[in-house]
Amino acid sequence: MINLGIQGITDYIQPLGLFNNKAKNIVQTSQILLQKYRGKVPASLTALKSLPGVGQKTANVVLNIAFGQTTIAVDTHVFRVCNRTGFVESNTIEQTEKKLLKVTPEKFKINCHNWLMLHGRYICIARKPKCSSCLIEDLCEYNNKFK
Repeated sequence: MINLGIQGITDYIQPLGLFNNKAKNIVQTSQILLQKYRGKVPASLTALKSLPGVGQKTANVVLNIAFGQTTIAVDTHVFRVCNRTGFVESNTIEQTEKKLLKVTPEKFKINCHNWLMLHGRYICIARKPKCSSCLIEDLCEYNNKFK
């Protein structure tokens, strides 16, 4: 990644939003991983969040997917689904993460954020949720909130 450089990485990620900044962060992170961590991705939330461009959500995804830790990454889709359904009600992404960690059974924590994110991206979409296609419509509190 370092050898590709910012421009080389940009060629691959240009369709993404903020691709210039992401390319810069990828190069910087690669340098730090080589220098500080001997080329290995750290398995600690604090260490991951110290890397350029890595925040709470990204760190949780890496810990969950790459290291099998029972973290839950919360993005806007997860936040929306949790609040609409009544699964977890909160005002912030941080609160949602804490509450999800408390109420989600251990065996589901590895895949939980993926399931909720995909549900929010394709079924429980922001503007016009597809409630008639929803597998949990009978359990959902969304309609009760907006009748």
